[in-house]
Amino acid sequence: MEDILATITAYRQERGWTEYQLAEHSGLPQSTISSWYRKNMVPTIPSLKKICLAFGITLSQLLSEGDALVSLTEDQRKLLERWARLNKDQQEVIFALIDKMQV
Repeated sequence: MEDILATITAYRQERGWTEYQLAEHSGLPQSTISSWYRKNMVPTIPSLKKICLAFGITLSQLLSEGDALVSLTEDQRKLLERWARLNKDQQEVIFALIDKMQV
């Protein structure tokens, strides 16, 4: 796995975000994000999930070693944010609805 902090920085810079703005979007304390860089620490999985939600990407996209960064449209990001707030039953209802729409 390549340097996760470099990857986070690339996604952040792609959006023109400061560390503070990433903290606002992710709900993580800015001091936590800053300490990752100062101490060259690897963020925890729960922190990475919050970072991914802020970027509108999946954890696998963040951890992929491909050269191209994957970006989502604003609508795709909103959809993922809302999806993450649904419980399992609600997600199944959405899948059923999508299946019916594809007929």
